[in-house]
Amino acid sequence: MKLYIIDDHALFRNGLISLLESRQISAQAASSPEQGLLEIPNLSLDVILLDLRMPTMSGVEVLKSLKSKNIQTPIVMLTTSTEENDLRNCLKHGAQGYLLKDMDPDELVDALNEVSKGSIVVAQDMTHVLAKVLRNELTDSEPSFDSLTNREKEVSCQVAIGHSNKVIARELGISDGTVKLHVKSILKKLSLSSRVEVAVMVTEKGYCK
Repeated sequence: MKLYIIDDHALFRNGLISLLESRQISAQAASSPEQGLLEIPNLSLDVILLDLRMPTMSGVEVLKSLKSKNIQTPIVMLTTSTEENDLRNCLKHGAQGYLLKDMDPDELVDALNEVSKGSIVVAQDMTHVLAKVLRNELTDSEPSFDSLTNREKEVSCQVAIGHSNKVIARELGISDGTVKLHVKSILKKLSLSSRVEVAVMVTEKGYCK
């Protein structure tokens, strides 16, 4: 697995690289958002780890910039913030994970491995915040699961399990491209912004049993 870290704190950044390399995970890093934005488009990566609070650009700004460059590599926020608004903004703009810097090293590595396989991860200490975020948004928009086609419902249930597009395609006997189109349609119909929101909605409402 190849990781890229953007974090302005040298002590944390170097310590994280040492931890990852001790687990046979290749890691390189940028000390500034600008360096990361310059280097990432030219690299083949499995996961990007992004600090949320940095002096020159916020993590959300970097996240938005990477997405605008059509970077397909999963982006995971690694932060000290447990604020609801931070979690909401990161997920809204396409982060595939939200992890905390003080989490257990083994849990961090396990989470990164899951992300590299296509799963969505949120630190265990943040699950109650995630539920609150999604509960508030679902109350406001009241999306209807019944508006989905039967195939879209099947895809939604697969997303809730945490399966990647490739796995969903194999499970349902359809192409990756078709899965992508279904996910796009699901997000639009349910007025949601990310796969994480789909997963939480489906799970909380008990649509897939």
